[in-house]
Amino acid sequence: MKKLFLLFFLVCASATVFSQTPSNKKEKPPIDYYKIISADRDTTFVDTTLSIQKKYKFNYLRKDNFELLQFSNVGQTYNSLAYSFDRLNLKPLFAAQSHHFNYKEIEDVNYFNVPTPLTELYFKTAYEQGQQLDAFFTVNTSPQFNFSIGYKGVRSLGKYQHILTSTGNFLFTANYHTKSKRYVARAHVAAQDVLNQENGGLTANSLQLFINDDSEFRDRGRLDVKFENAENKLEGLRFYGDHYYELFAQRDSTGYSVLTIGNVLSYEDKFFRYNQVAPYSGYGPSYETANLFTKTKLEDFNVKGYADFNNSLLGKITAWAGYTDFNYGYNSVLILDEERIPNRIKGNIIEAGAAYEKEYRGFKLSGKGAINVAGDFDGNYLQGAASYDLNNEYSAKASITVHSVAPNFNFQLYQNDYKNYNWKIELNNVKTQELKFEINTKKIGNASVSYTGIDDYAYFAIKANDSTPSPMQASERVDYLKIKAEKEFKFGHFGLDNTLMYQQVLSGETVFNVPQLITRNSLYFEDHWFKRALFLQTGVTFKYFTKYNMNAYDPVLAEFYVQNDQELGGFPLVDLFFNAKIRQTRIFFVYENFTSIFGGKNEYFAAPGQPYRDNVLRFGLVWNFFL
Repeated sequence: MKKLFLLFFLVCASATVFSQTPSNKKEKPPIDYYKIISADRDTTFVDTTLSIQKKYKFNYLRKDNFELLQFSNVGQTYNSLAYSFDRLNLKPLFAAQSHHFNYKEIEDVNYFNVPTPLTELYFKTAYEQGQQLDAFFTVNTSPQFNFSIGYKGVRSLGKYQHILTSTGNFLFTANYHTKSKRYVARAHVAAQDVLNQENGGLTANSLQLFINDDSEFRDRGRLDVKFENAENKLEGLRFYGDHYYELFAQRDSTGYSVLTIGNVLSYEDKFFRYNQVAPYSGYGPSYETANLFTKTKLEDFNVKGYADFNNSLLGKITAWAGYTDFNYGYNSVLILDEERIPNRIKGNIIEAGAAYEKEYRGFKLSGKGAINVAGDFDGNYLQGAASYDLNNEYSAKASITVHSVAPNFNFQLYQNDYKNYNWKIELNNVKTQELKFEINTKKIGNASVSYTGIDDYAYFAIKANDSTPSPMQASERVDYLKIKAEKEFKFGHFGLDNTLMYQQVLSGETVFNVPQLITRNSLYFEDHWFKRALFLQTGVTFKYFTKYNMNAYDPVLAEFYVQNDQELGGFPLVDLFFNAKIRQTRIFFVYENFTSIFGGKNEYFAAPGQPYRDNVLRFGLVWNFFL
């Protein structure tokens, strides 16, 4: 927490210094001058409005979590109610993917260009001795150079025994362009950590007390958990740089032609550790009788060179080639009677790819593809899309994606002091094919339909006669249909926002579990008060998903695994909220999970053995300074 308060002090001090510039010298720049530039170079601007969508994003992840189910404490993992397959990676991902929900990847980092210094402070209460703070500051030292610095931190004790969370995300970004804008460079440094105490969930006796809603155990700290001596931690440090130069540019009233060359460099060092004071018998025998400790590490270096040719008639054509060097694993080899488990998966990959974009009278065609032409892993993807914008009120998009990539590193190689958690397995590439159609309209709402087929789907599950999960690969194809519709209705000062999702696993339902129906509905009132000095928003949000075989959580792997013995879900989640906006400050009060006070806990879980959150009153704010 010292880091949080130190950063808060520095940001406020910076705001004080910059605010000493006389305000009457210049008029305040328009809000759309405060630009946010995504990793894909799409540009938006700072938004200080208060809407129902802002209410949905006022959470630990700072984004809408409609398709996620939170665990009981802030900073813990999330169970997935639905799945997307947007990430087109060509090499395996790291271990502990359940701890990556709050981990900023390269594509999650934004850059900025602002006419005056900008500060944003986010605060929200947590559970039992804790708080969340996300502090951010950015400034242009000149029209050509911008930097930003931010720190997002969470520390929360939680309601249950031994479930403390402590996370931190430090991010520094910089971007620069020459006055002619022929040369552009941007870079960032990200240092992130996610620490979770683990308790394995409630014991069988405590589960029954929870389900029966025993009044003597509504203080959740009185319920027994399986163990109180383990924790895991994900930590990463990344350096990233991207720069390009216009070799040739011709622009006139008849058209343009621009040839650009660029280079991207990145290096990331990540580790995941699991440690436990004494072994837990439920995870099987262990090699150590005390002080269990295992550290999984990945060093990942990437370099890419690319060229863009952008022509007003032909469109934009991009080609690239990249080199990746990776080193995943452990410091020791495990030698068993029947096998030898190595300590490393290391090697390199050479990739090549191309992309194309063309816009014409509202139509946009785009496509991209890449393949590993050499190296230690096969991988490829091909994606094509066509979209049409009729006007500001109607747009449609259709896309097709084919993707093949090796399963994540921890499916292939894993070591731990628990004997059951050691393997070296050769697996086939996971092959995904997706068809997707989206339509966005202001009058009838937004809708999307996706159909995904997966061959050789990789997952964790408990084999027959085992007690702990192991990596597995489906012999049958998984076919997954997902339909989502959104529509907001306005009646004077009242609003009704609706999101409905229907899902169906057409084949492979024993290895791929999702609820068939998810709905979220918000009924609210909003109005300006006190001569428009305050904007008020208050109402109720209802969320519900049908029962299904919810994935279970394993703390040793920090992964979810498939189980088909227990149906959970089917309980309502009702939040009462009161929000207000005063100038650039948004204030939020929410009474979470209101209906839990009425009892009935049979399916009230975020995962088997892991209860969902109880009712609680929380508050916070988002405050922007424009100096």
